[in-house]
Amino acid sequence: MKIAAVLLMALASAGALAGEGAVIEATTAAGEKVELMPDGRWRFVDQAKQAEAKKVADTWPQNQGRPEGAQGGWFGTRTLLPGDKDYNRGTLNPKMR
Repeated sequence: MKIAAVLLMALASAGALAGEGAVIEATTAAGEKVELMPDGRWRFVDQAKQAEAKKVADTWPQNQGRPEGAQGGWFGTRTLLPGDKDYNRGTLNPKMR
């Protein structure tokens, strides 16, 4: 019985590991070929289109990282810039004010 349980667990984990690194090739509605990553990201198969898309994506503020002087940004929280109403507000606990 124990051998069967161990064997079943080994097969289940092998199947899960095999599916983790699988990259899926797909075609967009416009006809471009893309690769879909297991973590939800995607990229163009054509390297020239990928380089062009990376240049555009690098201009977006959310891809710039945390700017100097900002607060937060840890563990998926939002980044607060100087001038934001919540910037450096301190604690919300009335006993600590």
